[in-house]
Amino acid sequence: MKLKENQKQHLILVLLILAAMFMWNTPLVYPIKLFVVMLHEMSHGIMAEVFGGDIVNIQIDYRIGGYCKYTVPSSFFAQIMIASAGYLGSLFWGLMIILAAVRTKKDKYISLTIGLVLLVLSWFVIKTGETFGIIVTIGFSLFMLLSFRFLSNKFHDYFLKFIGLISCLYVVLDIKNDLIDRRGVGSDADAISEMIGVPAVAIGVFWLVLALVAIFYTLKYAYRKANS
Repeated sequence: MKLKENQKQHLILVLLILAAMFMWNTPLVYPIKLFVVMLHEMSHGIMAEVFGGDIVNIQIDYRIGGYCKYTVPSSFFAQIMIASAGYLGSLFWGLMIILAAVRTKKDKYISLTIGLVLLVLSWFVIKTGETFGIIVTIGFSLFMLLSFRFLSNKFHDYFLKFIGLISCLYVVLDIKNDLIDRRGVGSDADAISEMIGVPAVAIGVFWLVLALVAIFYTLKYAYRKANS
């Protein structure tokens, strides 16, 4: 039985989700988790820039962690927004990657854009002098740029959906692990909790619900538009 195009797209999505879950703790997914860390720290930095601060440097750690050092704006609202930008920012970029990959047939150019953005990001990582982060950031950037040149558009379509999904799943699991299962680990929510006096777990639950709702409706919108 030949599948209709919308059925085929939904099947691919399910298979990609299953593949991500099956390979979650494998070396194949490890660099993509580091990519999510890059998105997380980059989002902090971008938000700091939006509110008048400056990015000083960005570190990417082999233990799938990192930090973004920036000058802190004096505005209380700005500090809340910057602290919130890590988890929610990496979720946003993951969803945008999926949406773009589903809605366009020029997937190679999305990979090119990601490669160029990471190349710019690598400058802030180089400023830390940390070898691992430098190699990973420049390496991922070069992979995206070289894949634009040498790999097929179909590869980019599947790969972008895959890293987009992993970005979203990783954000959900990270929020759950850092803010609900383990508390007081110095997370972004802990920082916000100290600023506004709301328990970090409440912030974590709010972010988790927001993330799940955003993922559901973005996927629903993306595939409905793609099949219309």
